[in-house]
Amino acid sequence: MRRRIYLDSAATTPIREEALQATVGAYRNAFGNSSSVHLFGQEAHRLLEESREEFAACIGARPEEVVFTGSGTESDNLAIRGVALAVREVGRHIITSQTEHHAVLHCCQELEKEGFRVTYLPVDGRGLVDLEALRENIEADTVLISVMTANNETGALQPVREIARIARERGVLFHTDAVQAAGKMPLHVDDLGADLVSFSAHKFYGPKGVGALFIRKGTPIRPIMQGGHHEKGLRPGTVNVPGIVGMARALSTTVEEMEEVLPRLRQLRDELAEALMEEVPGVHRNGDPETSLPHILNLSFEGADGESLLLALDMEGVAVSTGSACTSGSVEPSHVLLAMGVPPRLAQCSLRFSLGRYTTEEDIQHVIRVLPGIVERIRRISGRRRPVLVT
Repeated sequence: MRRRIYLDSAATTPIREEALQATVGAYRNAFGNSSSVHLFGQEAHRLLEESREEFAACIGARPEEVVFTGSGTESDNLAIRGVALAVREVGRHIITSQTEHHAVLHCCQELEKEGFRVTYLPVDGRGLVDLEALRENIEADTVLISVMTANNETGALQPVREIARIARERGVLFHTDAVQAAGKMPLHVDDLGADLVSFSAHKFYGPKGVGALFIRKGTPIRPIMQGGHHEKGLRPGTVNVPGIVGMARALSTTVEEMEEVLPRLRQLRDELAEALMEEVPGVHRNGDPETSLPHILNLSFEGADGESLLLALDMEGVAVSTGSACTSGSVEPSHVLLAMGVPPRLAQCSLRFSLGRYTTEEDIQHVIRVLPGIVERIRRISGRRRPVLVT
């Protein structure tokens, strides 16, 4: 049987056994609507609130500050649009970065059509925003700053604590998309200093179709959908209790093992990077390993199209990505890499390797064995046998 290796954990993770059992148990034993007053509903409501407490404890929040959603994208939209609607009479200027997930960028672009102004901060070659540029762009009517905790394509860790301090000093609300960071680094909302923080279960070995938004007490926000009174009136619709139960269990068990798992992932990631950069000419590492998550490696291979590399690796049983899973099918170079100053031609030659708790040394060694030959073959086919330095 062909070996199957999964190195696309930044796109999604397999549900871990503890979360799976918790989710299935809730489906079987607490199928009632958590808003119903009868015993079936009461049981579902009890599990919902216990899971809210479990999730809140993992991030250092109070249970009443956690609102459950259907995804990280919904959490981002609720945070940004919900705050914008609540404070639009105070100001209509929002600041974000050029390398945000499209859940943030597209939401901001829609708000521009509705009369808001958005400043998209540039980033440096590491993918980090300039704090002085942030300070300079805060205006009298700035009401929200939204900068992600960690980038989903490169793993770049933004200086969120410093951003939060600047926002607080200027009286501006701060949202951070922590979807990629959760389970990959300690996340305590008071340490982050953010007013709103987005999460998605399937990024930390939980079920798909469920997310959460931390909303610090006192933060002005309005619902962006209309319907029932669920989730304190901020997220109408029957609550996905089994998914929430699984998400809370996934985060708590993943947080418990971080000290053991993360150093191993960092070692495997660096081993893969060093071997490929040594054995394959014309390889560029996108981002700084010292300021990035431990499980993401983004490399560009001169003269070898990223999509061709991805398909060839898939034929070898290795799953990777050319960037964000949410832009799959796009022929455009990564907006993240372009913002970091990577030339378009080189950006189109990039692969993202993202490791997870199930990644082994044998997996990494297999990729090291097969990828150099794949790169050479694709370069030969494309007429670029010897890589040319891209500047």
